[in-house]
This record gives sequence, structure tokens and C-alpha cells, in this order.
Amino acid sequence: MRILDKYILKKYLSSVALVLTLLLPIAIAIDVSEKVDKFLRHADLSVGEIIKDYYLNFIIIFGNTFLPLALFIAVIFFTSKLAGNTEIIAIHSAKISFTRFLKPYFIGATIITVFALLMNHFIVPRSNKIYEEFIRTYLATKKFDASYLNNVNLQLGPNDYIFLKNFRVENNMGYNFSYEKFEGNKLTYKLFSDNIRWKENDSTFTLTNYRKRYIFKDKDSIEYGTKLDTTFAFTPKDLVNVAYMAKEMTSFKLYDFIQQSKKRGVSNLNTYLVEFHKRTSLPISSYILTFIAVALASKKRRGGMGVNLAIGISLMFIYVFFLKIAEVLGAGANTNSFIMVWSPNIIFGALAIYLYIRNAKN
Repeated sequence: MRILDKYILKKYLSSVALVLTLLLPIAIAIDVSEKVDKFLRHADLSVGEIIKDYYLNFIIIFGNTFLPLALFIAVIFFTSKLAGNTEIIAIHSAKISFTRFLKPYFIGATIITVFALLMNHFIVPRSNKIYEEFIRTYLATKKFDASYLNNVNLQLGPNDYIFLKNFRVENNMGYNFSYEKFEGNKLTYKLFSDNIRWKENDSTFTLTNYRKRYIFKDKDSIEYGTKLDTTFAFTPKDLVNVAYMAKEMTSFKLYDFIQQSKKRGVSNLNTYLVEFHKRTSLPISSYILTFIAVALASKKRRGGMGVNLAIGISLMFIYVFFLKIAEVLGAGANTNSFIMVWSPNIIFGALAIYLYIRNAKN
């Protein structure tokens, strides 16, 4: 690696770290001013717990969120400074092409991408779980009880559905249970019970005060009973997974959950798929945003660094806008979540290629 490459790579990484260091304290200060009264309401909540369980994870989550913005601003900032000091002109005068000039930026983007991939797939989900649990326990207006689930519905297969009014995880007991079986759009069988209890020893369910209804073409058949032992293609653990947010699962758990749900024939998993695909698409955007920033800032402009920053920040907000729109549309039932999540990268990737070609010719 040449001295020039080391110089630019050092500037790249140090500038990203500097921008993040400036952004995070501002975010923390704003959050403290909003939450301090809620912290003080809990006499049993120590400063150490607030820092360890809330703000440490706050830094991890929001640092990861701010990373693309920090990278874009940092690259524009120090590249504009290089152009303003005529260093880039000197580099080109030394017969170094624009493509060769991009090499240290590519290395820096690779380092950031690998770091962001590890964060998104493994570290941030764990931090999200602790962070959201802290919010539910101390900050949320309405308390959340993970051991008590309300209005649970689950699709077991292409034609099989279950419904539960309530389910207590502590004693594996559910109330107002129903199981429905369809053939196409036609209901053919329905099973009701006042209570349902999971027996872990033999992996069966016990239904209390049950009613079976068989629906035939010309008549119905109804059967009653006080107790029924049977099996279903789910366990209480599957019901709990439905209540958890996708962002709180590590990618391996999220992938297993998606595959398991697909086998059961769950029709719309796009909320989970959006979260899964986003964990890869956002880190990859480091390359795209880096090349766009270099292409914009490598030319010396009359307005100087301010013009480059204004253009860059405007593009960054447009990218974030497209990203949020893509997430919302991707969660819809009739959309391809993979295409929607990657569409901002595709659009801005095309812009990066255009700017690269234009700069490489000059």
C-alpha cells in the first residue's frame, strides 16, 4: 500500500469516527432531556442501570443507524478539503487515475461494510432486545407483559389456523381456543374449547369443554366433550415468537423463524423479510455512498466545501426517504420485499456508476 493510500484511508476512518463522535453526544443529550423525568419516577432505577442497559445500547443502536450518514458527511468533508488544498490536482498530475484514486476509499468502505454487517446481524439485535425491554419496563406508558399474550392467531399450514383470546406462558394455559381447517375458501372443520393446556412431558395439548363441528355439503355434525388430548403443529414457544419484534432476533433466529413460518404456510412474512434483507442492504450502501461522495467532492467548486456538503446532505435525505418508503411498501402483502429493500441501493448505485464514469473520463 502506497503512502498516499495510507494517508487517505487514515483520513477516511478517522473522519467517520469523528462525525459519529459528534453526532452521538447530541442524540444522547436530546434523549436525556426528554427522558430524565421518567427516569426519576423509578426510585429503584440506578444511574448504573440507566447507563448499562439503556444508553450503552442506545449508542450501539443509533451509532449503527447514523453510520451511513456519518460516512457520507465524512467522505465529502475530507475529500472536499483535499480538493480545496489542490491535493487532488497534484495526485492527478502524478498520473494517478480517478479509478486508482478510489482504491483507499474502496478499502475503507470494505472495512465499514464488514463492521456494519457484523453489527446488523449479531450485535444490534441483542442490543435492541435489552433496549426495548428497558423501555417497556420503565419508560412505556402501558406496561408490556411478555408472559401474557392477547389475541393470538397463527397459521399452521396452507389451510389450518388457530386463534387464542389469551395465553399465559407461565403455566402454558390458553383461553377461548379455536382451530379452523379450510379447503380453498370453504371452512370444513372447526374445533372450539374454553381452555387449552400444553403438556410438555408428552408434547400434547389438553382441551377442556370442547366442541367439534364438521361441515359437510348438505349438513353439519357437532360433537361435544369435557376433555380431549390431541396434538397440533405448534408449541407455546411459537406463540411467543409471534409477539416478539423481528428487530430483536439475531439473523440466524430470524431466518429460522421465517423458514419455519413458510413451512406452515404463513401468507405474509414481509415484515420479517424486510428486517432480514435490510441488515445486508444498509451495510452494502457504504460502497455506494462512498463513491457518490468522492465523485461529488473531488472537484474544486467555487462555493467550496459548503456547496459539496449541501448537495451531499440533500442526497442523503433523499436516500433515507427512499429507504423508509421502500420499508413501508416492502412490508405489504403483495410486494417483493427483497426488491423493495434493495431498490434505494439500485437507484443510488446507478447514480454512483454515472458519476464514476463522468469523473473517470475527465
